[in-house]
Amino acid sequence: MGKRDVISICDLDPAEVHRIAIRAHEIKMGDVPKILGGYSLALLFEKPSLRTRASFEVGIQMLGGHSFYMGSSEVGLGVRESEADVAKVLSRWVRCVIARVFSDESLRKFARNSSVPVINALSDWEHPCQALADLQTVYEHKNRLDNLKVVFVGDGNNVARSLALAVASVGSQFICVSPNGYELDEQTVITACNRSPHRNQDKSVVLVTDVGHAVQGADVVYTDVWTSMGDESEIEKRRKAFAGYTVDDKLMSMAKSDAIFMHDMPAHYGEEVSPGMLDHRQSVVFDQAENRLYAQVALLELLLR
Repeated sequence: MGKRDVISICDLDPAEVHRIAIRAHEIKMGDVPKILGGYSLALLFEKPSLRTRASFEVGIQMLGGHSFYMGSSEVGLGVRESEADVAKVLSRWVRCVIARVFSDESLRKFARNSSVPVINALSDWEHPCQALADLQTVYEHKNRLDNLKVVFVGDGNNVARSLALAVASVGSQFICVSPNGYELDEQTVITACNRSPHRNQDKSVVLVTDVGHAVQGADVVYTDVWTSMGDESEIEKRRKAFAGYTVDDKLMSMAKSDAIFMHDMPAHYGEEVSPGMLDHRQSVVFDQAENRLYAQVALLELLLR
């Protein structure tokens, strides 16, 4: 079997997405596969990171492997050296490359030239590792993954995109609530709906603008920063556009009484969340952060066993 890359949630079939979430929980409970003895993995990061870097480094160690970190100053993808040249060199030394990059296009160039698996640890288009950890977290708190209503409040960004694809894959509904001009793209909606196991695929992913109406009956309320890395020049413009899209205690009270609140972090208090929301009685945000470790270990097991 040839090498597999995971640049998008779509590089995993729906059954694999479901299985990774369950397997991640099993690993969390202590069933850790020691599959990386003697192997090294590269962390190639153009962007700063807390959760992604730390969880991958700890996870690789759990699996019996070794990791080494390279920042943009060491590599400079497409600047100091071409993506193709870097990929061809690194492939000679490591079992897998985990890349956190500015450009999805650059990452795909790298992956096409790598002879070892490449995992997207965040690009401007998707964040699949986050979505897998999110599903694990939902499973742990809801005891299932299907037939849930997941409401994402905010920008139709890389986090929303991967989450939409993942949620639809496991048979739940994804509602993306955004102001006009910041919606999730149409192609992602179509792709996600086509991954759903349900017949009413056209309702698997729904785009709306009314926050209060959207969260009614929600099992999960999720938000992310209004301004992602790389969009800093739009901060003031986005603050105005997203006024009224803050998740706070009042908004959570409109969801189901047992709804959970999620955020991939870091949080911008006073923007997408009110102060204290990460410690809200319904928040599972720190479980999410912890589960990055186990979901990524499960993904590495799938690709490298």
